[in-house]
Parts: sequence; structure tokens; C-alpha cells
Amino acid sequence: MKRFLILTAIIEAATGLALIALPAIVVRLLLGAEISGASIPLGRVAGAALLALGVACLLARDDTQSRAARGLVVAMLMYNIVATAVLAFAGIGLGLHGVVLWPAVVLHAAMGVWCIVCLGRSPSM
Repeated sequence: MKRFLILTAIIEAATGLALIALPAIVVRLLLGAEISGASIPLGRVAGAALLALGVACLLARDDTQSRAARGLVVAMLMYNIVATAVLAFAGIGLGLHGVVLWPAVVLHAAMGVWCIVCLGRSPSM
């Protein structure tokens, strides 16, 4: 679980910082679309949420046997499932296609599987 939390911290914090600093570029790379107006501050709020998830994972990396760490992995499982579905729908259902869309779908799906593996190995608390 420790490796999962460290990698998740890196990925989510980096993505969060990118969304906070340059939301239009992140959206262009991910979805191949432009954003403006209210979408920009909304993207920055999403970035702040991802940064917070990354920080939580980083802080929990050495406390993998606690209920809080297990809860964090459950939350990350939910996030990765929803992110996989939303991004896949954007590509398939909406026809959006940025250069990193499908790699992001695969990454979120893989991270979701890793969450399940981590939860299967954790003792019940």
C-alpha cells in the first residue's frame, strides 16, 4: 500500500498543480477542447481537490495499517472508477480526444485495480 500511496501522491499532486496553474492547457491535452469563462476557476478548484488528495496520500504513506489509510484507499478507488468512466465517456460518447485522454483512462483503470489489490491485502479493521 505504501508504494500505491506514494505514486498516487505524485500523480494527483502534479495533476492538481497543473490544473491550478494552467487549466486550459491541461484540458486541451486531456480532452482536445478549449475552456474559458467559468470553466477556468472550476478547473482550478478541481486542481485544488487533486492536490489535497495527493497531500493526503503522501501523509498516509507510513501509516498503511490504519483505518484512515484504508478509507483513503477506498476514496481513491471511488475516484479512479469515476475518473475512468467519465474520461472514457468523453472519448467514446462525446468524441473528445486529447493526446493524453486514453493514457489517462488506462492509468485510472490500473490505479483502480491497484486500490482493490491494496484493500484485499489490508487487514480488516
